[in-house]
Amino acid sequence: MPHRHHNETVYFHKGGQLTITEENGESFVANVPDGHVMWHEAWAHRVSNTGDTEVVAIIVESKVSRHEQ
Repeated sequence: MPHRHHNETVYFHKGGQLTITEENGESFVANVPDGHVMWHEAWAHRVSNTGDTEVVAIIVESKVSRHEQ
């Protein structure tokens, strides 16, 4: 399902193979290792687990102030 995030940090407790489709329709495959940490600016995307293992991620996003809503 397509969705949006504010600026975010993601910790992959369990990594795996993910296919990420960006808002413009372009896709790429990411092979994420266990324990990987990434930071990303605000974006819209869709993520699919295209591997054969469970992926567990913890996402921490920047809080949006009232004037940004």
